[in-house]
Amino acid sequence: MTWFVWPRGGTTGAVFGINAPARLTRLYSFVAIATIVAVVNMINVITLQQSEPTHALLGPLVLEGSSWVTLLLFLWVPWLAWRLAPPGCQPAWKLLLHIPAAAGFTFLHVAGFDLLRAAIYRLAGEHYGPGAFLPRLLFEMRKDVLGYLLFIGLFSLIDHLLRQPGEGPPQSPDAPSTFDIRDGAKLVRVRLEEILAVASAGNYVEFHLEDGKRHLMRSSLRDVENTLTPLGFVRTHRSWLANAKKVTSLQPDGSGDYTVGLGHQSVPLSRRFPEALTKLRGF
Repeated sequence: MTWFVWPRGGTTGAVFGINAPARLTRLYSFVAIATIVAVVNMINVITLQQSEPTHALLGPLVLEGSSWVTLLLFLWVPWLAWRLAPPGCQPAWKLLLHIPAAAGFTFLHVAGFDLLRAAIYRLAGEHYGPGAFLPRLLFEMRKDVLGYLLFIGLFSLIDHLLRQPGEGPPQSPDAPSTFDIRDGAKLVRVRLEEILAVASAGNYVEFHLEDGKRHLMRSSLRDVENTLTPLGFVRTHRSWLANAKKVTSLQPDGSGDYTVGLGHQSVPLSRRFPEALTKLRGF
């Protein structure tokens, strides 16, 4: 049935990760990063104190603590960049987003801890004079860009682990039985069992239904995947999701690839998604 409603929300919430899988990825990633960076900072504090024991402990604590605080404060920069352009995204040129994102993250981190240190030193009645900003920015960029890449890798790893069989949040007994396909003010509400597959179509995704109808929705395939994976859908290809409960055949195509039969619909299963084959064979 077709409904006409005012559009709610938008793409911002989806990018920040307000659905359950994205929230868990963000939570676990941020906690892990906060813990790891805190350990590294404490090791640096101990090293600085041992190398220059005449200095008060407060100095190294301020230096490392301000770096830790501002890094966490601006961690949303690599998070947003990862949500918009995760490794393996299509088209691949989207990965270029990480160049300005890494540069912006470094700038905000360095400028942030400079301001924080200056404020703390002023409260203590002392002067914070670290020297010219640009040379220090270039020096810190080597570490921050490496850290940025590690953060992107950690987001991807945790997101991957949450998608493993038996891991991640279990499906609630109150899980929805319908899905709302939105396109502007238009809403089409369909039962989950009516959806055979979902395909990427540029800035849209196309829902292939059991009755042969197709509906477009402006969204990324990743965002739809985050919503539908806990409900029994499997990523079989960089451009396809399949409803595992509707699989009728698995036909090998050679070189490890398969064609997945879903009644009248067929979708590709790439050898790059071996976990999908395992899941589909289990249904």
